[in-house]
Amino acid sequence: MTTVEFRTPEALAEAERWTAHNYHPLPVVVAEADGAWVTDVDGRRYLDFLAGYSALNFGHRHPGLVAAAHAQLDRVTLTSRAFVHDQFATFCRGLAELCGKDLVLPMNTGAEAVETAIKVARKWGYRVKGVADERAEIIVADGNFHGRTTTIVSFSTDPEARADFGPYTPGFVVVPYGDLEAVRAAITPNTVAVLMEPIQGEAGVLVPPAGFFAGVRELCTEQNVLMIADEIQSGLGRTGRTFAIEHEGVVPDMYVLGKALGGGIVPVSAVAADRDVLGVLRPGEHGSTFGGNPLACAVGAEVVRLLSTGEFQERSERLGSRLHAGLEALIGKGVVAVRGRGLWAGVDIDPALMTGRQACERLAERGVLAKDTHGSTIRLAPPLVVTEADLDHALAQLAAVLNS
Repeated sequence: MTTVEFRTPEALAEAERWTAHNYHPLPVVVAEADGAWVTDVDGRRYLDFLAGYSALNFGHRHPGLVAAAHAQLDRVTLTSRAFVHDQFATFCRGLAELCGKDLVLPMNTGAEAVETAIKVARKWGYRVKGVADERAEIIVADGNFHGRTTTIVSFSTDPEARADFGPYTPGFVVVPYGDLEAVRAAITPNTVAVLMEPIQGEAGVLVPPAGFFAGVRELCTEQNVLMIADEIQSGLGRTGRTFAIEHEGVVPDMYVLGKALGGGIVPVSAVAADRDVLGVLRPGEHGSTFGGNPLACAVGAEVVRLLSTGEFQERSERLGSRLHAGLEALIGKGVVAVRGRGLWAGVDIDPALMTGRQACERLAERGVLAKDTHGSTIRLAPPLVVTEADLDHALAQLAAVLNS
């Protein structure tokens, strides 16, 4: 009788031995992926319901994105911004037009894009609004997740993200998420921006009260304050619109973008704003060696092209309705509450049954990958290429987990 040797335990042990323990991954070692599915080193297939925290909105190895990357790999991959390359203007123009803004500043990671937005807002405050030197303030929301740099964790309210990383960067005022009166009360002559996520992903896919961001927009216009929408995770088709802020009928002064902008192939991020905002930067004041590189721009330009058709936004809205209907049917059957928009959901599991981590472990055993956050909450964010059959399969597995 032949003994089957599984590679997963050894691969997990090697990862545990040689890497810093800044993550607590599920015991799955992915070797291949296609569309909404991944395959581990032992040949077992899983339905990916995390999609790289929305970095894989277009699925694993989308043919158009892979083709764009391959074509660019055969030409030129990096020049640095010391020179201009032939993909740069195409990407920047396409993204600016998608956002309805004058200018784009490409970077790499989401955290870099947030740092860029903070620097631009402060410089705009000093040079345009006339805030006294070193006095600029930015209003943010509790429960936020904008990245993990020392400046960004300075205004995090998550102890795990913040503890032991001080001293912290000043200049941020934290208010309750969704509380318009708290935003109003926090604005002073030194306020240069309000920076918030249209939907808070890490906090559990929290959707603000209807009208909140319309009110923030009105306040920002009235008080000469920049409104900055962090659409790194919520944007680019995830919620059934190009940008989640569109559900509120609002246009921010600055978009902060990332994750799906790189098509799941390379890290690509950017900020987009009009000339009177991004125009405050001068050569030498901000930059990145890899920001706006040819490979990133080639992939990013194809992402913009895919979004320009509206196909993925429509799929997210239509299939999102099916996902949420299926999840809401589980309320009272092991699920306490469901939130979200489009193909994005926060699901509160009854803590008497299990933790979010336990739910995700049991889902993985049944071939569905998801991620927990904050106790008994799990997040579901399948690639936008997911099918109705895939959704129904994942919902059936969740129901089985809750009944086990």
